[in-house]
Amino acid sequence: MHDLALLGRPVGLILKDRKETVTVAESAAGGLIAAALLAVEGASAYFLGGTVLYTWDARKALLGLAPADLPGIRPSSEPYVRAIAAAQRARFGATWAIAESGATGPAPNRYGDAAGHCCFAVDGPVAAALTLETGSGDRVGNMWAFTAAALDLLAQSIRKAGSTR
Repeated sequence: MHDLALLGRPVGLILKDRKETVTVAESAAGGLIAAALLAVEGASAYFLGGTVLYTWDARKALLGLAPADLPGIRPSSEPYVRAIAAAQRARFGATWAIAESGATGPAPNRYGDAAGHCCFAVDGPVAAALTLETGSGDRVGNMWAFTAAALDLLAQSIRKAGSTR
Protein backbone atom coordinates (compact mmCIF):
# COMPACT_ATOMS: atom_id res chain seq x y z
CA MET A 1 0.00 0.00 0.00
CA HIS A 2 1.30 3.43 -0.91
CA ASP A 3 0.80 6.49 1.26
CA LEU A 4 -0.15 9.51 -0.87
CA ALA A 5 0.44 12.01 1.93
CA LEU A 6 3.88 10.56 2.62
CA LEU A 7 4.80 11.10 -1.05
CA GLY A 8 3.37 14.63 -1.23
CA ARG A 9 4.43 15.95 2.17
CA PRO A 10 8.06 16.98 1.39
CA VAL A 11 6.97 19.19 -1.51
CA GLY A 12 3.83 20.43 0.18
CA LEU A 13 5.60 21.56 3.32
CA ILE A 14 8.28 23.45 1.39
CA LEU A 15 5.69 25.14 -0.84
CA LYS A 16 3.56 26.17 2.14
CA ASP A 17 6.59 27.52 3.99
CA ARG A 18 7.71 29.56 0.97
CA LYS A 19 4.17 30.63 0.00
CA GLU A 20 4.72 29.24 -3.50
CA THR A 21 2.24 27.44 -5.73
CA VAL A 22 2.24 24.41 -8.00
CA THR A 23 0.21 22.95 -10.84
CA VAL A 24 0.46 19.48 -12.35
CA ALA A 25 0.09 18.14 -15.90
CA GLU A 26 -0.05 14.34 -15.87
CA SER A 27 -0.57 11.59 -18.34
CA ALA A 28 0.84 8.19 -17.37
CA ALA A 29 0.57 8.83 -13.61
CA GLY A 30 -3.17 9.33 -14.12
CA GLY A 31 -3.70 11.92 -11.38
CA LEU A 32 -1.58 10.33 -8.64
CA ILE A 33 0.84 13.28 -8.54
CA ALA A 34 -2.01 15.69 -7.90
CA ALA A 35 -3.56 13.27 -5.40
CA ALA A 36 -0.28 13.05 -3.46
CA LEU A 37 0.01 16.83 -3.28
CA LEU A 38 -3.63 17.15 -2.26
CA ALA A 39 -3.32 14.48 0.45
CA VAL A 40 -1.22 16.91 2.52
CA GLU A 41 -3.20 18.96 5.02
CA GLY A 42 -3.40 22.58 3.92
CA ALA A 43 -2.88 21.81 0.23
CA SER A 44 -5.15 24.68 -0.77
CA ALA A 45 -2.33 27.03 0.22
CA TYR A 46 -0.11 25.79 -2.62
CA PHE A 47 -2.02 23.58 -5.09
CA LEU A 48 -3.67 25.58 -7.88
CA GLY A 49 -4.98 22.71 -10.00
CA GLY A 50 -3.98 19.99 -12.36
CA THR A 51 -4.80 18.25 -15.60
CA VAL A 52 -4.64 14.69 -16.86
CA LEU A 53 -3.59 15.07 -20.48
CA TYR A 54 -4.08 11.53 -21.76
CA THR A 55 -4.94 12.48 -25.36
CA TRP A 56 -4.29 15.24 -27.85
CA ASP A 57 -7.97 16.20 -27.46
CA ALA A 58 -7.31 16.79 -23.75
CA ARG A 59 -4.13 18.79 -24.46
CA LYS A 60 -6.05 20.99 -26.87
CA ALA A 61 -9.07 21.47 -24.59
CA LEU A 62 -7.16 21.99 -21.34
CA LEU A 63 -3.95 23.71 -22.46
CA GLY A 64 -4.84 24.97 -25.92
CA LEU A 65 -2.05 22.87 -27.47
CA ALA A 66 -2.40 20.88 -30.68
CA PRO A 67 0.28 18.74 -32.38
CA ALA A 68 0.99 21.64 -34.74
CA ASP A 69 1.97 23.78 -31.73
CA LEU A 70 4.81 21.37 -30.93
CA PRO A 71 6.32 20.65 -34.35
CA GLY A 72 8.78 17.77 -34.36
CA ILE A 73 8.21 17.09 -30.67
CA ARG A 74 6.58 13.81 -29.75
CA PRO A 75 4.92 12.93 -26.45
CA SER A 76 6.90 10.92 -23.92
CA SER A 77 10.04 12.96 -24.56
CA GLU A 78 11.85 15.56 -22.48
CA PRO A 79 11.24 18.39 -24.99
CA TYR A 80 7.52 17.55 -24.91
CA VAL A 81 7.19 17.59 -21.11
CA ARG A 82 9.24 20.79 -20.91
CA ALA A 83 6.73 22.44 -23.26
CA ILE A 84 3.75 21.03 -21.36
CA ALA A 85 5.16 22.15 -17.99
CA ALA A 86 5.74 25.67 -19.32
CA ALA A 87 2.23 25.85 -20.80
CA GLN A 88 0.67 24.48 -17.61
CA ARG A 89 2.57 26.93 -15.41
CA ALA A 90 1.57 29.87 -17.61
CA ARG A 91 -2.07 28.79 -17.76
CA PHE A 92 -2.34 28.55 -13.96
CA GLY A 93 0.03 31.40 -13.05
CA ALA A 94 1.86 29.07 -10.68
CA THR A 95 5.34 29.37 -9.22
CA TRP A 96 6.02 25.77 -10.27
CA ALA A 97 4.67 23.19 -12.70
CA ILE A 98 5.49 19.52 -13.03
CA ALA A 99 4.60 17.55 -16.16
CA GLU A 100 5.03 13.90 -17.10
CA SER A 101 4.34 11.66 -20.07
CA GLY A 102 5.16 8.01 -20.49
CA ALA A 103 4.15 4.39 -21.00
CA THR A 104 2.59 2.71 -18.00
CA GLY A 105 2.33 -0.70 -19.61
CA PRO A 106 1.95 -3.52 -19.85
CA ALA A 107 2.63 -2.83 -23.54
CA PRO A 108 4.66 -0.05 -25.20
CA ASN A 109 2.88 3.23 -25.89
CA ARG A 110 1.84 4.32 -29.37
CA TYR A 111 5.12 6.24 -29.77
CA GLY A 112 7.24 3.10 -29.37
CA ASP A 113 8.41 3.67 -25.80
CA ALA A 114 8.70 0.53 -23.68
CA ALA A 115 6.47 0.05 -20.66
CA GLY A 116 8.07 1.79 -17.73
CA HIS A 117 9.38 4.75 -19.79
CA CYS A 118 8.45 8.20 -18.48
CA CYS A 119 9.75 11.73 -18.97
CA PHE A 120 9.32 14.50 -16.40
CA ALA A 121 9.88 18.24 -16.46
CA VAL A 122 9.69 21.00 -13.90
CA ASP A 123 9.13 24.59 -14.92
CA GLY A 124 9.69 27.39 -12.43
CA PRO A 125 12.51 29.39 -10.92
CA VAL A 126 14.60 26.29 -11.68
CA ALA A 127 13.85 24.10 -14.70
CA ALA A 128 14.73 20.43 -14.84
CA ALA A 129 13.95 17.31 -16.85
CA LEU A 130 14.44 13.60 -16.29
CA THR A 131 13.76 10.33 -18.09
CA LEU A 132 12.99 7.21 -16.08
CA GLU A 133 13.03 3.62 -17.35
CA THR A 134 11.64 1.18 -14.78
CA GLY A 135 12.01 -1.84 -17.08
CA SER A 136 8.66 -3.10 -15.76
CA GLY A 137 5.36 -3.83 -17.43
CA ASP A 138 3.46 -3.49 -14.13
CA ARG A 139 0.99 -0.71 -14.99
CA VAL A 140 0.02 0.27 -11.46
CA GLY A 141 3.57 -0.16 -10.16
CA ASN A 142 4.78 2.17 -12.91
CA MET A 143 2.15 4.77 -12.04
CA TRP A 144 3.44 4.82 -8.45
CA ALA A 145 7.08 4.91 -9.60
CA PHE A 146 6.31 7.80 -11.96
CA THR A 147 4.55 9.68 -9.17
CA ALA A 148 7.47 9.24 -6.77
CA ALA A 149 10.00 10.30 -9.43
CA ALA A 150 7.97 13.38 -10.41
CA LEU A 151 7.62 14.54 -6.82
CA ASP A 152 11.31 13.90 -6.16
CA LEU A 153 12.32 15.97 -9.21
CA LEU A 154 9.99 18.76 -8.10
CA ALA A 155 11.39 18.69 -4.54
CA GLN A 156 14.97 18.78 -5.83
CA SER A 157 14.15 21.74 -8.09
CA ILE A 158 12.42 23.68 -5.31
CA ARG A 159 15.35 23.07 -2.94
CA LYS A 160 17.82 24.11 -5.63
CA ALA A 161 15.88 27.33 -6.22
CA GLY A 162 16.04 28.05 -2.51
CA SER A 163 19.82 27.68 -2.51
CA THR A 164 20.20 30.16 -5.40
CA ARG A 165 18.17 32.97 -3.79
